[in-house]
This record gives sequence, C-alpha cells and structure tokens, in this order.
Amino acid sequence: MSVETFSHQQAINVTDSAARHFEKTLAKTGKAAIRLSLKESGCTGYKYVIDEVDAAEENDLKIDLDNGVKVFVAPENLKALQGTVVDYVQQGLNFNLIMNNPNVADSCGCGESFSFK
Repeated sequence: MSVETFSHQQAINVTDSAARHFEKTLAKTGKAAIRLSLKESGCTGYKYVIDEVDAAEENDLKIDLDNGVKVFVAPENLKALQGTVVDYVQQGLNFNLIMNNPNVADSCGCGESFSFK
C-alpha cells in the first residue's frame, strides 16, 4: 500500500482571471465563498459543481485566494480534483470557466461529464 500526501492549498489552483470572476460573482450574490465538488452525472460519470455558499460544509478544505476569495473543496472529491487549474477564458464571444484537470481519463462528446483516473 502506498500513501499519497499533498497540501490542499496546492491541490486546486485558480487563475487570476477566475479569481476576479469569483470575486464579482460573490459580490452580486452576497455569498461568502465558492465551493467546488463533483456530482455523478452524464454518460461518463461526473460533472463539476460550482456553488456560491455562505459557509463551508463539514470537513471542507479551505483555499484562500490572493484576492480574498475563499474556495471550499469537498474532501471526498479532492483526489479527483488534485492538480486542477480553474480558469476563466474568452471563447469566441463568451466567457467560460474551464477546469483543466490532469486526472480526467475520459470525457463525453458534449463535454457534460468525465471520468477520472
């Protein structure tokens, strides 16, 4: 058996663009933080869930961004999300949150769901 260790502060990275987007979103909604988790969905297995929340759920891991935004990560999803970079990019005329997750093994054709290693 092997044991993998990592710092949760480095498990998820958020680009400056995504951090500014989260900051604006929280200002509009009046919520205190962003929470990242996964939900079983689609034909491949899981989808990302990004919620604006007032407080962490029990055992959530907390990541403080440089701009003061708090990001909570569901602990049961940390292994699947480890190394993920959250970015906010312009694609054509639209801006989208993009999850660059190195743990994705497969994704469905429409991009709705994914499976992880």
